[in-house]
Amino acid sequence: MANIRDLAREADVSVTTVSRVLNDHPYVAEDKRQAVRDAIIKLGYIRNQTAVHLSTGQTKTIGVMLPYVDHPYHAAILHGIAQSAFEEGYRFLTWQTNYIASHEQTVLQALAQREVDGLIVVSHSLPVDEILPYEQYGPIVFCEHHEEVSSVYINHYSAFQSGLKALQSFGHTHIGICLGRPDSTNSRARKRAYQDTVPLADAEWTYQHALTIEDGADIARKWSNQAYRPTALLTASDHVAAGIILELRKQGYRVPEDLAVIGFDGSELAVVLNLTTVAVPYETIGRQAFSVAISDNWRQHPQSEIPTTLLSGLTAIKVHD
Repeated sequence: MANIRDLAREADVSVTTVSRVLNDHPYVAEDKRQAVRDAIIKLGYIRNQTAVHLSTGQTKTIGVMLPYVDHPYHAAILHGIAQSAFEEGYRFLTWQTNYIASHEQTVLQALAQREVDGLIVVSHSLPVDEILPYEQYGPIVFCEHHEEVSSVYINHYSAFQSGLKALQSFGHTHIGICLGRPDSTNSRARKRAYQDTVPLADAEWTYQHALTIEDGADIARKWSNQAYRPTALLTASDHVAAGIILELRKQGYRVPEDLAVIGFDGSELAVVLNLTTVAVPYETIGRQAFSVAISDNWRQHPQSEIPTTLLSGLTAIKVHD
C-alpha cells in the first residue's frame, strides 16, 4: 500500500509538500498540487484516517444522541445537523437511545474515548448533572433549554402559550393539552404555560405520553368517553393532532365543531390537514447546535433561543357552538 513517501517520489516533491496537499494547505504551487493528485490516482493511495486522527487530535466527526430517529421532531433536527456536517466536511454518528439510560451512557463513553469530537444531545433521560462531567472530553450541546450549559432551543412556555391564546381568542375556555414525556424539560414548560394561561385548566384534560399518530387516536377515544370534556386541544405535535382528527372523524365527530385542535411542529401534515400549528424551525436548531459543537469557544457560547410562529389553518380555531 502506498504511503506519503511513495507519493513524494512519484510526484518529485518533498514529503512536506505531499502532507500540505493532503491537508488542503493553501500555500502550495498549483503544479505541485496537481502532481501530488496525479500520484494519488496512479498509486491508488488511501489515506489512513486513524493516523490522521492521532496526528491532528480530531476525528472530524460529531456524535448525535437522540431517542428516536423516526420521530418527526428528532428527525428534523437531525436533518439540520446532517446538512451542516456535509457543508463543513464533517461526518456524524447517530445513536438512538430509546430514552434508556444505559444506552445514553454508551454514547457518553464514545465521547470520552474520543470516537467523536463533540456531542449534540437532541433529547435525553439522564440527569444533566450526569452528562456534564463528560464535557472534559469535548463539547456537549443540548437541543433543549438547560441553565448555564450550551444549548439551542425554543421557548416551549411562550410557544405553547401562543397556541393556547389562539384558542382563547376564538372563544374557547374549556381547553385541554397533550404532552409527551410528562417529566421532560419541554413538557414541564408547556404544563406551566397551560396552568398560567387557562383559568379552567383541568388535570383530566392533560393527556400525557402523546408522541405518535396512534397516541393521538387513543386520546381521541379517551376524549369521546369523558362525560366532562374540553372543546379544544393543543397537542404535543402535528402527528398527535393528526391521530386525534382522523379518529374523531372515524367516530362521526366534526372538527372543529365538536373539538378544535391545534398542532405543534409546522410539518407537512399540518398543510395536508389544513391544521393550525405552532411552527418550529427544527432544522435551524440542528444547524445552530452543530455550529456551536464545532466552535472553539463553545463553553462561552450564549444560549440560543430560536423563535416559533403560529401558522393558521382552517380546522382548529372555529368557535365551539
